[in-house]
Amino acid sequence: MSLQEAQTEVDQWIKKYGVRYFSELTNLAILTEEVGELARIIARRYGEQSEKESDKGKDLADEMADVLWVLICLANQTGVDLTRAFEKNIEKKSIRDSERHHQNPKLK
Repeated sequence: MSLQEAQTEVDQWIKKYGVRYFSELTNLAILTEEVGELARIIARRYGEQSEKESDKGKDLADEMADVLWVLICLANQTGVDLTRAFEKNIEKKSIRDSERHHQNPKLK
């Protein structure tokens, strides 16, 4: 599924099941909450903290998808074409970082 297809699918789902989009500020708060849930799993599963029993069954992919869902909602609400935005972002990074990471001794 492309980013454009994902944006269309989320929009259709919202119109069919969600009644309407939550406000942009509400969705920003939800996005923050979802990123926090993702961070908790990663910190405990891959970081130094031990994983709590209640976190062991959490699906990392599902948490990432929750973040993506809300981000797509925000893009739809604000008229952002994520495909175009992502393409421009890759171009920006490619120009800006063309040598930067190769010259970073921390990465060698």
